[in-house]
Amino acid sequence: MPTNFLTKTMRILAFLLLTCFVSVCSAQNSFRVVPLGVRGGGDDGNLSAYMVAPVNSNAYVCLDAGTVTNGISKALTNKAFSVAADVVLRKYIKAYLISHPHLDHVSGMVINSVEDTAKNVYGTEYCIETLKSHYFNWKSWPNLTNEGASPALKKYSYKMLGEDQEVDIEQTEMSVKIFKLSHSNPYESTAFLIRKGEKYVLYFGDTGPDEIEKSDKMQQVWKAVAPLVKAKQLAGIFLEVSYTNKQPDRQLYGHLTPKWLMKELNVLSEISGAGSLKGLNVIITHMKPTADNESQIKAELASDNALGLNLIFPEQGKAFELK
Repeated sequence: MPTNFLTKTMRILAFLLLTCFVSVCSAQNSFRVVPLGVRGGGDDGNLSAYMVAPVNSNAYVCLDAGTVTNGISKALTNKAFSVAADVVLRKYIKAYLISHPHLDHVSGMVINSVEDTAKNVYGTEYCIETLKSHYFNWKSWPNLTNEGASPALKKYSYKMLGEDQEVDIEQTEMSVKIFKLSHSNPYESTAFLIRKGEKYVLYFGDTGPDEIEKSDKMQQVWKAVAPLVKAKQLAGIFLEVSYTNKQPDRQLYGHLTPKWLMKELNVLSEISGAGSLKGLNVIITHMKPTADNESQIKAELASDNALGLNLIFPEQGKAFELK
């Protein structure tokens, strides 16, 4: 067999192996997101809930759970899943991570708990104590959890999360670290830093800017994730924008506007280094669907995007990947 033929063949094989290796590595370093609900406010069929898993895995966590089954139905319509809705609810969602106990972030989980399978519910002490006292208490809803009002039916198990620790999320390949946030001080919310291998995603529950909240909570998050931004290990940031820039600061009620989101991300840029946020995926959550609020928010963000962020506006039921 001619030498040049063997050489060409070996080159082709090497190229194919390299392509395969790069593809596998890329998949391993990616997250798949299926938004079950994307809005804030009164759209009770489309409230904050994001299923997240490593690409090629069906072991998801659900980050907040304002809307669940309606979102799964929309996801099936958009061919995000090829199984029945009850399989997604009962088998694909392995755990709920609840940022704070407001109804627009928990109602889907509570209402669907009767039909659900055994799962862990992760949250801060503040969040879990509220779920115990005000929801799963046999007055608002049967106590399907492992603690609280008797009888505790033990379907869901509370997993209390503290700061400065990374915890494996059971039945998944992911781990989580939390940061407490201020959501109309003194009330709390949470940011979840999810890790798979050397790649991360950062999810913020509802929060106001440090300057308005008289807090340093967001700055502490930025300090923690700045090295990940520098190293290109942060696949994306989920961050809320509830109002347009017309909303007075005194009426933010623990939320962000486009102006304040960009101010906060400029703080991150200052810590991580000039140009470090260019192309970073920022997923805009919790837009309130009043009047032309959403289109105005999108326009204001686009016009003030000096950092070169890749702004993503998720749609209910439409899956996407973060790399």
